[in-house]
Amino acid sequence: MSINRRRFNQLLLLSTAGTLLPSFGARANDQSPRSGGTLNFIVEPEPPTILALAHTAGGTQKISPKITEGLLTYDFDLTPKPQLATEWSIADDGLSYTFKLRPNVKWHDGKPFTADDVAYSIELLKQVHPRGRGTFANVTKVETPDPLTAIIRLSKPAPYLLRALYAAESPIVPKHVYDNVAIADVPVNQNGSAPIGTGPFVFKEWVRGSHIILERNPDYWDAGKPYLDQIAIRFVPDGAARAAGFETGEFDLGGDNPIPLSDLERIKALPNIGVDSRGYETKGDLTQLIFNLDNEYLKDVKVRRAIAHAIDLDVILNTVWYGYGHISPTPISVFLPRYYDPSIKPYAFDLKAAEQLLDEAGYKRGADGIRFKLRLTHNSYNEGFKRVIEYLKQNLARIGIAGTIDSYDFSTYIQKVYKERVFDVTAEYLGNQFDPTLGVQRVYWSKNFKLGLPFSNASHYANPEVDRLLETASVEIDEDKRKQEFNAFQKIIADEVPVVNLIALENVTVFNKRVKNHTIGAEGVQANFAEVYIKDGQG
Repeated sequence: MSINRRRFNQLLLLSTAGTLLPSFGARANDQSPRSGGTLNFIVEPEPPTILALAHTAGGTQKISPKITEGLLTYDFDLTPKPQLATEWSIADDGLSYTFKLRPNVKWHDGKPFTADDVAYSIELLKQVHPRGRGTFANVTKVETPDPLTAIIRLSKPAPYLLRALYAAESPIVPKHVYDNVAIADVPVNQNGSAPIGTGPFVFKEWVRGSHIILERNPDYWDAGKPYLDQIAIRFVPDGAARAAGFETGEFDLGGDNPIPLSDLERIKALPNIGVDSRGYETKGDLTQLIFNLDNEYLKDVKVRRAIAHAIDLDVILNTVWYGYGHISPTPISVFLPRYYDPSIKPYAFDLKAAEQLLDEAGYKRGADGIRFKLRLTHNSYNEGFKRVIEYLKQNLARIGIAGTIDSYDFSTYIQKVYKERVFDVTAEYLGNQFDPTLGVQRVYWSKNFKLGLPFSNASHYANPEVDRLLETASVEIDEDKRKQEFNAFQKIIADEVPVVNLIALENVTVFNKRVKNHTIGAEGVQANFAEVYIKDGQG
């Protein structure tokens, strides 16, 4: 499983810069596809929006690409393939990218798709997307010399840009839908809950707390596709119920470990069930404990180091995540070995050292044995995060810190942590993506602290040297220098501990074997499902 996950760190070589890159035909199906049928697709938790324009929630990223597409898609080795763009070229100096767009594409409301939509979308992503502020930071403008040509102009090179243009990361939205909509209102615009896209499936309905129905787009640009008549996206909060649904055949497909890891070995032994670890090459999942540095206690680095010493990462890996992962103590996941610094070791599990640091910081135990109290919370995206925070509460008590746990539904969690900031420590998820500039920078870059922006700089961390290193690495085209800059960044974070990095997760997709072509590239279940079909019978 680890071998497949590590494929995503193969960087796209830009040695062809300035030359026209070839377009690729559709992937040949492993069997003759069968048209028709409904795919029962499990997504948890229910996301706050189903358009990946201003949110990077896991559920959003699974649903959005079926409706709203990107310029490119990617093979397992991150080789780019056409989606809304059919051809692309990069200037020799790396300061312009030219895309030829697919002709005769229509939005679901019948309006034509043009280069103006691409230009508008990139400007929007730059302002409202949690990672877009970094991804498109060097974009000065997008020229549209004709309706089927978009030229992205950059002030500085962006060595990661060609890998960031898939639908779950950089969706292309209809400009005409957002006419006269203020930037501040884009994240809550109705197009987020009933999107109009160019994709193979058209939004039909969203019954909150239950399901979303997507129907086949009869005017899809790839004639004959999609094969499915319908996708029924099901929201089932209870992990045991999801496992039972796969067991009985009620559910067909789910990604990101859709059933409790404690049940995985039993479920995958069933004859009708398959498990695939491919399709996560763009993610690089990492779990973290994020400190709110506006808290009077957590401002002190000795307190943060003490908490790091109170965590046994072996327990978190083997008990919380059932061994499905690797200890990953730096901001850059072990699944990105090109930039991961193996010289950085986790803080040793040492309760005596933790107590000593807290004493040195001036926070002695009171008569009741308590030094101070912290508010603990967790992302509800995966049940494992709750187990992490419960473990943390237990161990904090051992060093004199009283913790209270606040558990929220996903939408409320986003509000409480990223807008209201009513937390002290949260167990959170960080998608490293396939490049640190896109996945990691947002959490540590001071310029990415923005109230209400989910999965951004929740700690409110600010270090000018870290900013400099991240910004320099984001435009550095010399790989050796870029690695040095990222290594220096990792060492500072290990010393200052605004975040305790925990476990790089192994993810799997669970599927009924009658479902074919669910994982045909690096995006896995975040792809558009145009090629998915359901085979009669089993296997």
